[in-house]
Amino acid sequence: QLAYNIHVNGVLHCRVRYSQLLGLHEQIKKEYGSNVVPSFPPKKIFTLTPAEVEQRREQLEKYMQAVRQHPLLGSSDLFNSFLRKAQQDTQHVPTEEVTLDIWLSSGQKVTVNILTSDQTEDVLDVVATKLDLPDYLVGYFSLFLVREGVDGSLTFVRKLQEFELPYVSITSLQNSEFHIVLRKSYWDMAYDADVMDSRVGLNLLYGQTVSDVERGWILVNKDQHRQLKSLQEKGSKKEFIHLCQTLKYYGNVKFDPCVTDFPEKDCQVIVSAGNNELNFHVKLPNEQMKEGSFKVTRMRCWRVTSSQVPISNGTNTPCSSSKCEVKLELSFEYLMSKDRLQWVTITSQQAIMMSICLQAMVDELMVKKSGGSIKKLLKKRHNGSIHRSDSQQAVKSPPLLDSPDPNRDQTIKLSTKLNSVSLRGISASNSANDISSDDFHGNYAFEGIGDDDL
Repeated sequence: QLAYNIHVNGVLHCRVRYSQLLGLHEQIKKEYGSNVVPSFPPKKIFTLTPAEVEQRREQLEKYMQAVRQHPLLGSSDLFNSFLRKAQQDTQHVPTEEVTLDIWLSSGQKVTVNILTSDQTEDVLDVVATKLDLPDYLVGYFSLFLVREGVDGSLTFVRKLQEFELPYVSITSLQNSEFHIVLRKSYWDMAYDADVMDSRVGLNLLYGQTVSDVERGWILVNKDQHRQLKSLQEKGSKKEFIHLCQTLKYYGNVKFDPCVTDFPEKDCQVIVSAGNNELNFHVKLPNEQMKEGSFKVTRMRCWRVTSSQVPISNGTNTPCSSSKCEVKLELSFEYLMSKDRLQWVTITSQQAIMMSICLQAMVDELMVKKSGGSIKKLLKKRHNGSIHRSDSQQAVKSPPLLDSPDPNRDQTIKLSTKLNSVSLRGISASNSANDISSDDFHGNYAFEGIGDDDL
């Protein structure tokens, strides 16, 4: 029987079969009514032909996209708990008490006692309790999966989602370079004041800010560095943060060096996200350095695309399962001047994380514009009473356009919440290689594996 691998940003999340997806569909229909639920591909009495297998794959892909993007169904506990249980079953992890290490930005490690079946919010609660972080501030922080390089550099992989189990997610990677880090999850520095009202909140924010300065994520000149060192020695944490708030790139997430086509093709670039913009530090082909920023308010839309390319450079050899890698790109259409829109593309393995940062900044802006309070929004979200529709009412989906490059193989059209889902059928002979999907995106993607060649 054909099974489907669900990937989170290219990492195997779980494996499910048609019968399990049908069971989920029946549960959703029972709870929400037939008129809310998208149509589900019907059962077949006879063995499927290769053409029918492909047709079913496409139908399941559309179904899962529709459910995930639905304002009610996509954020429902029914849907998310299905994915959590499937993740646990796929990785063969029994429900039991375990310890889990959570790292703070300061480099300190907090070890918490949890169940293997605890979801992201449960783990965040346990960490907050152990740190004595007030309940009203828990929603200001999130857990992130990061990869630490041998030189101490940090690569942000993703924010842990509501449909995954942190213990299973981290242990299934079987790589000690990956850690779970607690970091603030808002972008507007105005909310720092709420966090600094609490002793624990102040210490967390201070530790993150010191770390960002030390890593070079915040731009500091010699004089400012002396001032910060003096404040640090005095233990003046609030003053330290206040000074950093005036500095360039404060509160930004910095990404690994990558490539962009702006202002010209094949430019090396360091991108950072924050202050409602993407900042570029570009090295031109003539070795000249340029800096610039792109405001999210001037982005008409954006999308993430992926393709499989040969690992060996400079060859036109077709990809085989063992000789290709996934290339990710973030493209956005930007209003350069009053009447001139231009596509800008970033080629980076962190393209999905970049797009999630963009969406989070847009969400905050729209809440503010509508007169809402991010404080209330965060508290509601943490209490589990917020549905995706609460933020989607204010945030319109970016227009879905054709790919900026007509020659590009795949264009992934992201929803407001970047929850595009895709399925791909692969034969049993290839399944052992755990092929990444040509089009895994948003939060997750599907690929099929089975007993029959497709």
